[in-house]
Order: sequence, then structure tokens, then C-alpha cells
Amino acid sequence: MTSTHEKVGYLPGSKPSSHTAFTAASGIESAVRMLEGRWKLVILFNLFGGRLMRFSDLERAIPDISQKMLIQQLRQMEADGIVTRLVHHQVPPKVEYGLTPWGQSLCPALDALLKWAEARPANGGAE
Repeated sequence: MTSTHEKVGYLPGSKPSSHTAFTAASGIESAVRMLEGRWKLVILFNLFGGRLMRFSDLERAIPDISQKMLIQQLRQMEADGIVTRLVHHQVPPKVEYGLTPWGQSLCPALDALLKWAEARPANGGAE
């Protein structure tokens, strides 16, 4: 199985930042706050790769989520600029959700985090 970062390219490099321990921790805390919530990561993984999904398709893909919670999580991610909502003006109405380019750029970071979690020592790191 290929790594996610091989499918999705990294964003162009930017100026190296000069973070202090405090600003780095604060930045990570802010990022984690955007992704916290029981279902946000599951929604993200369903939308990675440029997929557009209708609300009902997301409901089927995540059977344990309530309709209210799915709406709430999608709205929060849309407000944070991670998810885009595309409304097709037709009858019946059609709404699709996808990732913004910034949301798609989360893919390599989450892939690296997954690899980090998989590399955890069997004894949990205790010596």
C-alpha cells in the first residue's frame, strides 16, 4: 500500500519560521483544536484525494454518526476553511462536500502522524 503523501504533493516551501517553544506549542494547539471532534478525522479521510461526496454518501460512509453531528462537524470544518460546500442549484437540491486545497494539504501531515503512531514501541515507550 502506498503512502498518502505519494499521492498528494506537498505545498510549495515557505520561509523558515523562527518559532519559540511557546509559539510552536500554541500553533499546534490551534491546529489540533480545528481537528478535534470524534468524527472530523473520519470525514477528512473520506474526502482525501479530491473526492466530492454528497451528504447522504458521507452518512453511508460513516454509519455511526448522527445526521446532526455530521452537519455540525461539516459546518465547523467549512468555517475553518478545511471543507468546501458546493451547492448545485437544481431540483432536488444537490450539495457536495470536498476539501479545500488547504484541507487537502493536511494529508501528508496526517500520514506522518499515522506512521508515528504505528511506530510506537510495544511497551508504550516505558523503559
